[in-house]
Amino acid sequence: MRILQVVSLLNPDGAYGGPARVALNTSAEIIRRGHDVTVAAATRSYPVGSTTLDGVPVELFDARMLMPTNSFYGMGAPRLSRWFRANGRDYDVVHIHFARDLVVLPIAMSARRQRIPYVLQTHGMVIPSQHPLSAPLDATCTRRALHDAGAVCYLTAQEKGQLTTVAGSRLRLFELGNGVPEYGGPHRRSGPPEVLFAARLASRKKPLAFVAMARMLLTSGHRACFTLLGPDGGQGPAVTAATVAHPSINWDGAVEPSELPARMAAANVFVLPSVREPYPMAVLEAMSVGLPVVITDDCGLAPMVDRTGCGIVTDPSPPSLAAAVAKLLDDEALAADMGRRGREVARSEFSMSAIGDRLEQAYSRVAVGAR
Repeated sequence: MRILQVVSLLNPDGAYGGPARVALNTSAEIIRRGHDVTVAAATRSYPVGSTTLDGVPVELFDARMLMPTNSFYGMGAPRLSRWFRANGRDYDVVHIHFARDLVVLPIAMSARRQRIPYVLQTHGMVIPSQHPLSAPLDATCTRRALHDAGAVCYLTAQEKGQLTTVAGSRLRLFELGNGVPEYGGPHRRSGPPEVLFAARLASRKKPLAFVAMARMLLTSGHRACFTLLGPDGGQGPAVTAATVAHPSINWDGAVEPSELPARMAAANVFVLPSVREPYPMAVLEAMSVGLPVVITDDCGLAPMVDRTGCGIVTDPSPPSLAAAVAKLLDDEALAADMGRRGREVARSEFSMSAIGDRLEQAYSRVAVGAR
């Protein structure tokens, strides 16, 4: 089977986060099963054209800001749209990592017009919105793309409800979680323990809460270093200002996505204080390398973390985050046990093999239905 996956952005700094990692991880798994898979995307920094990333064939096109905004929603890739119009029919199924942006919306509408079988995977990005552009965009594009998709993949029951609110009940909904490859285990470096944050420095990710937590722990006498990894998402200057007088708190910038798991494996605790996070890949990657995780109570993975005991769930306030991290820093045996459980759960519940099985089901169902 020939599969085309389309994701909004592939970039060396990992700016598009989970959906980009999911596109490459799932493509690698489907390739391993003997299928022909290509990922098409916009890029800001990779060379445009045909190449490979993480062993996956990719077609990359210049990203352009088509609207006066700094968000991904104003980003487009006109050359990608033209390439798809010329080449889309070469594929049996098109798998679109779908959002309300001007990269993937035109691809979904083009696939719909050309009657090319397509799957939409929304990653919690298509939710009820009060943005003034959402209503006209949903009326003209979003709902039509969702209604005519051969499958609409959702992560959680909450996302399923959100999609129904946006587009009604006439959707071919298909549950599909995120998976994570089996990475190498922990290899702690010498020196003080490291507490790690890895995400865009955007307000929803709450990097300043991480910094405030770190300052509390250092003030209380904890000997540790605190590292933020990720591209600036608007809060970089504020993070720099908040850490300038604290040599044990550092923002090390972005890391190539393929290198992040090995970087995580050298740390001791992973903290993601972000809110409204449906299914964060960074948490699964941290679990896969044996890190205990600290996440917030509205994260989509919070019930799993509570159930399996692979980390601590708390509210996103700095005092609560500090109490959770202090518990892990003060009890190395507890932290090691949580990390071991996380690694086991990543292997048993979030394997790429299981995700590959589900995707093959979806692709076969969509291709057969189209015929």
